[in-house]
Amino acid sequence: MYEVGNWINGEAVASSSSRKQDIFNPATGEVQGSVALSSVQELDAAVEKAAEAQVKWGATNPQRRARVMMKFADLINRDMDKLAEAVSREHGKTLPDARGDVQRGLEVVEVCMGAPHILKGEYMDSGGPGIDLYSMRQPLGVVAGITPFNFPAMIPLWKMAPALASGNAMILKPSERCPSTSMMLAELLKEAGLPDGVLQVVNGDKEVVDAILDNETVQAVGFVGSTPIAQYIYGRAATNGKRAQCFGGAKNHMIIMPDADLDKAADALVGAGFGAAGERCMAISVAVPVGQETADKLIEKLTPRVEALKVGPYTSEEDVDYGPVITAQAKERIEGLISSGEKDGATLVTDGRGFSLQGYEDGYYVGPTLFDNVTEDMDIYKEEIFGPVLSTVRKDNYEDALDLVMKNQYGNGTAIFTADGDTARDFAARVNVGMVGINFPIPVPLSYFTFGGWKKSAFGDLNQYGPDAFRFYTKTKTVTARWFSGIKEGGEFAFKAMD
Repeated sequence: MYEVGNWINGEAVASSSSRKQDIFNPATGEVQGSVALSSVQELDAAVEKAAEAQVKWGATNPQRRARVMMKFADLINRDMDKLAEAVSREHGKTLPDARGDVQRGLEVVEVCMGAPHILKGEYMDSGGPGIDLYSMRQPLGVVAGITPFNFPAMIPLWKMAPALASGNAMILKPSERCPSTSMMLAELLKEAGLPDGVLQVVNGDKEVVDAILDNETVQAVGFVGSTPIAQYIYGRAATNGKRAQCFGGAKNHMIIMPDADLDKAADALVGAGFGAAGERCMAISVAVPVGQETADKLIEKLTPRVEALKVGPYTSEEDVDYGPVITAQAKERIEGLISSGEKDGATLVTDGRGFSLQGYEDGYYVGPTLFDNVTEDMDIYKEEIFGPVLSTVRKDNYEDALDLVMKNQYGNGTAIFTADGDTARDFAARVNVGMVGINFPIPVPLSYFTFGGWKKSAFGDLNQYGPDAFRFYTKTKTVTARWFSGIKEGGEFAFKAMD
């Protein structure tokens, strides 16, 4: 048993709050630790310390800040297995998947090594008679990141790396279900040379979230989670005059055209639909085959693949496809939606309810579930399941399939599998979704692009990581300068070392 506190001023400290929450091992259902839920007063004190530390950090030249990112990346690589094990222990995902979680966060850190170039402003000489104009990007001050349980390493890194590289101090509030990874990352940042106080990890629940949103010192908030909470945080942050980028739920569709390679499409659907037990905001949860013949062949190919999936604890290491879902409540909800789909008339091809694993009977496992003949009025289609459930919605033609994606309230990710370039180009141009895959099931952009959905999947004008992150975490100041005097006498004849 262990207890997770906070990371304040460069060291792990226990919370004075008497409120605690158990940390469960999803693989076994056992309590493996606890996390102290901080008070509003503790959050406010952490913000105050961060504001003090930010002044010097913000004045540090960008190249020195980038060097901290360089060292941080080395340390993440050094401790990759330790970080992955912490992710798996508290989330339940397999070790290879957990290493991928860390790796995709690390890639954003690597981009932040180039912050000096990204943060450059613009300059125009002689914009008017004897007048020069230039702009500069400056940090906001203290910013906050509120991150979800499903990516305990990746999304905190998506938030903290560009925020810190831009010269801000950050308050990070990770999910109380998976708090340990963020604490480990904070330790590595200290080892990398980040000054004390610039990053504060404060664990808590809604009380702490509301305190972040209401604290006048916090200038911006980044959030990832469900759509109702994203909309709540965006609204409250905006009301309090803060910048906000809030990313919510998803219902990602993959269209399979008659000319697609169905073996490749089936493989892609299995990986994208069931990886990480479906607990990804970019998981494909709806397959949309075009034409009855395409649908019949796809189900024929999917069924044995789904039935062959191996479910087990992360301690099985490489010999398992996905692990448990995050909580007993999540398992109950997913199985309830499966029952709802069956009751509403969808064809239940494989049923994952009641899955039990010998020796892990109390773990939160849901077996792989495949539905066919799902319709748009069913809850199994309308709701984000966030579990290992793939629904098949049959459409007669391309336009109807595209219309299905376009009408859905979510717009995070989508994909099309086709051998026809015209169809692919038309789909990419017309679909109202933020991230599009062509013969690529989970189109998460590489770290030097940017990640973000449309419609009810995102609230705010700027996306995560890439150039948008640096725009979000900085404000632009433009200077108009006129000089009346000439060159001053005297000069320096030696290069001055960079401070």
